[in-house]
Amino acid sequence: MEFAEKLKNIRISKGWSQEEVAERSGISRRTIQNYESGNMLPKKRSTYKVLAETFGVEEAVLVDSNIDFVLRANEQYGGNAMRQAMDLVADVKALWAGGKMEEEDMDEIMRSLQEAYLEAKQKSSGRKKK
Repeated sequence: MEFAEKLKNIRISKGWSQEEVAERSGISRRTIQNYESGNMLPKKRSTYKVLAETFGVEEAVLVDSNIDFVLRANEQYGGNAMRQAMDLVADVKALWAGGKMEEEDMDEIMRSLQEAYLEAKQKSSGRKKK
């Protein structure tokens, strides 16, 4: 389940409106709407913590390995890297959509892609500083 679905399901299970979530969390209603529609992901790990505390759930309920990868890209390299990481995740999901690959193989591919991506970004960042 994607972050948007998780967030919306938890909110609905609490019987809260988006406005109530906004008031309780300090995050704008518009941002909550964008999160739930899948138009936007939080850019900072602290936002996941605030939402988890607001709902009284563990942060891990909201954060999955794909989001963790995207957040690391943003923290290390900025918004452009975050968008590229999101695109990579979407492409990998499309690759696996056929359902013919073993789960262990998919996990290994994802780990390899993450490592290769972050390594390439680090090298690229080092070249720009010279």
